[in-house]
Amino acid sequence: MFFIVFILIAVFTYFAIAGFSTFYGDVETVHVRGVKDIRWGIDIRGGVDVTFTPSEDAVNVTNDDLEGARAMIETRMVAKNITDYEIYVDLNSKRIICRFPWQSGDDSFDPEQAVKELGETALLTFRKGYSGQLTGDQTYEDLELVLSGSDVAKATPAYDQQEHQWLVSLELNESGKEAFKNATEEAYGSGGRISIWMDDVEISAPTVSAVIYDGRATISGSFETADDAKALADKINGGSLPFKLVTDSFSTISPTLGTGARDAMAVAGVIAFALIAILVIAMYRLPGVMAVISLAGQVAGTFAAITGFFAFNDSFTLTIPGIAGIILAVGMGVDANVITNERIKEELRAGKTIDGALYIGFKRAFSAIFDGNITMLIIAVILMGAFGTPDSWASIILTPIFTWFGVSTAGSIYAFGYTLAVGVVLNFLFGILTTRLMTMSISRFKAFRNPALYGGKKKEVQTNGK
Repeated sequence: MFFIVFILIAVFTYFAIAGFSTFYGDVETVHVRGVKDIRWGIDIRGGVDVTFTPSEDAVNVTNDDLEGARAMIETRMVAKNITDYEIYVDLNSKRIICRFPWQSGDDSFDPEQAVKELGETALLTFRKGYSGQLTGDQTYEDLELVLSGSDVAKATPAYDQQEHQWLVSLELNESGKEAFKNATEEAYGSGGRISIWMDDVEISAPTVSAVIYDGRATISGSFETADDAKALADKINGGSLPFKLVTDSFSTISPTLGTGARDAMAVAGVIAFALIAILVIAMYRLPGVMAVISLAGQVAGTFAAITGFFAFNDSFTLTIPGIAGIILAVGMGVDANVITNERIKEELRAGKTIDGALYIGFKRAFSAIFDGNITMLIIAVILMGAFGTPDSWASIILTPIFTWFGVSTAGSIYAFGYTLAVGVVLNFLFGILTTRLMTMSISRFKAFRNPALYGGKKKEVQTNGK
């Protein structure tokens, strides 16, 4: 068990830090994201500063409309996992000021396109017929409206295994199910189509091949990659802005610290980890070695949750407060191992056998570790709920509480809560489970049956017993 766990942690740590990619000529395909793919916050790498204003044809724009537009842009930011953002509304001059960081891999990042996506109206409509039926000066508005974006409850990217193509799966609200059923019945009987439009652009015009009774539909035929499907799903989930926005000003902003400071922090972190490892091993000997291996896995797991290593999780913006969350979580991991190893030493000094000391030490330490980590996890979730967007899972869970206080979105504090929460969860996995598995396993080897290796003083050879 020791060798299995050690090899898994070592391989996972390597790929979480280095990543994995292949080249075909000069084209790089990233299969596993590493530390180099982290999206750094504005305070470290700089970013984009853009000001949006309502278009000339937007009349009677109210303060509520501006706040609604701000909330929609915020939702789109989070959909792209950009948490280090700043959004302000200038009600007097009717402007929305937005700042967000550069995307990792600046060579392929187009800030102007990113700004365009944030300000798009993204008005989704389903209409009877398709553009091929239009002649003369007719527009898509001449096609009868079936559904609008407000009738869609959720959009998710999916892959059709039979047709081997990406698509967007739609789940309709109750307000749209009956209208869509009637429209598909009519089109199915005549072999017609229902076209799907984003603003005034037709993105798909599938022939209706079945009557949709359950309010579940798909958009297909126009997505080459998973990113294309996800981009459309994000726009649909983001909803439509209350009015069209135009870019009033656009500029880049310099970092407050810069990549030089980031690299210096990375070197300091490696040195600090090495010093902690030496101290823990010197104090607790063999269990200290197991603790260092687990801590390495915990740090690697945190980076993996930030880079988008896992398939179910996209990349996350890492800021200075986010780094502070990582450091605090590592401190909790060190604390968990210290508590456990002190319990083991106490049991050995009380005359317990190695097996007995390990068993009782892990058992008695668990409650203290559990209480401390659960408390920290609750704090992290509260921070994510208080300073995240209203549609984040933490905000939804805590809605009954935070509805009394209003919205207080602050991406940098949200980043701190996120990295802290991830670190605490990983501490349960690495600081408790893997440390115990490796320590209990290696203690079965005859060469490691000396109590002095576990903090005891008397050397004895044991074959069993607690």
